[in-house]
Amino acid sequence: MNSDLSVLSPERFPFSLEWLPPQACLVGGVVRDALLGRQADYLDLDFVVPCDAVKIARKLASHYQAGFVVLDEARQIARVVFDSATVDIAQQEGENLETDLYRRDFTINAIAYNPQTQQIIDPLQGVADCRTGIIRMVSPANLQDDPLRLLRAYRQAAQLGFTIEPMTQSTIRQLAPLLANMAAERVQVELNYLLQSPQGTPWLTAAWQDQLLHPWFPDTKADHFAQIAATDNAASVLAQRWQRLASQLKTPVSGKSLSWLSLAKLAHVLPSEVEPAEAQLLRLKYSRAEIRAVLIMIQFLPQLISHVTSPMSLREQYFFFQNVGSVFPALAVLAIAEGVSVESIAPLIHRYLNPEDQVTHPTPLVTGYDLMQQLQLPPSPQIGQLLTEIQIARIEGKVATRDEALAFAKQFYH
Repeated sequence: MNSDLSVLSPERFPFSLEWLPPQACLVGGVVRDALLGRQADYLDLDFVVPCDAVKIARKLASHYQAGFVVLDEARQIARVVFDSATVDIAQQEGENLETDLYRRDFTINAIAYNPQTQQIIDPLQGVADCRTGIIRMVSPANLQDDPLRLLRAYRQAAQLGFTIEPMTQSTIRQLAPLLANMAAERVQVELNYLLQSPQGTPWLTAAWQDQLLHPWFPDTKADHFAQIAATDNAASVLAQRWQRLASQLKTPVSGKSLSWLSLAKLAHVLPSEVEPAEAQLLRLKYSRAEIRAVLIMIQFLPQLISHVTSPMSLREQYFFFQNVGSVFPALAVLAIAEGVSVESIAPLIHRYLNPEDQVTHPTPLVTGYDLMQQLQLPPSPQIGQLLTEIQIARIEGKVATRDEALAFAKQFYH
């Protein structure tokens, strides 16, 4: 364990410690990560103070003209947002700091550090568990108080490369049914962490084996989780040949959403029919863009797989790419995970990556206005159909210029 407590030095804070009482201590992930030598560019500081937490945070934010929000008025938790750090200030639960630490989820998160005295407060031997890489519960009651902590054990094991202590894992299995009552948004956050890296895959599988995911994915079987690991491998195979495709797989679908690769992995644990899959995604509160992407994967994966034994015509390829668009890299990785050879879909990948390819990235030779002018046609859906037929004629090599396109249109129309 390569501890680096210098990251907890007050010199790194975006404010002076004078604004906090002398008993103020850092707690939680920031202390654990410092002990493990894990550094982040952006500081996420959690302080516990004996009293007046919201009042202290408000004064701090006001003095430094930083962002301020009350996270929980009843429990006295507030957040101050600086450019280089987020500072949460919470009132200790119980009579003293030690009582507060005994109410936390795991021993590795129940370590406190006083930056003014440089003292580590570790009543539950969390430092020893950090050293040996073990996630150990503080108590079964603490897990029961907030059942999301059950799933968080697997997420933290994945993030830190730790193992879950046997008694803790046994307790999690017993309490697993409680997770069904948690807010879907909170469950989704933990799931997403596990979907975002290959290290999460074995722990996602373990969470399912321990019955944590059954209320959210009732139709999923063990082999579906094997397919998630196969998808991680397929992404590595694709990355060796097409770096651009690999980069696209890592990008978010939209805004702060999951990456295309993470959503491809999520598709594996959903029903293979669109409607029940959509119902499960809606229940977990995924965004419209994420749901649409996953449903396209489910709908069009069979067509991509069947292309191996029954190749799509150019016309079929055109409509396939029109339907799937930017979802194609995720479909490619899913197909390879299902056992399709890279060579059999390589031509489609080359098409997709070629911006000049008219099958995947069509550029019109004529416009709807051109057709209405030349053929004296009124605006109608027929114009769109005609433009499609011209494009298909172009990819089939029947037309190549604007004049040829107009001549084709006249012949097709008449």
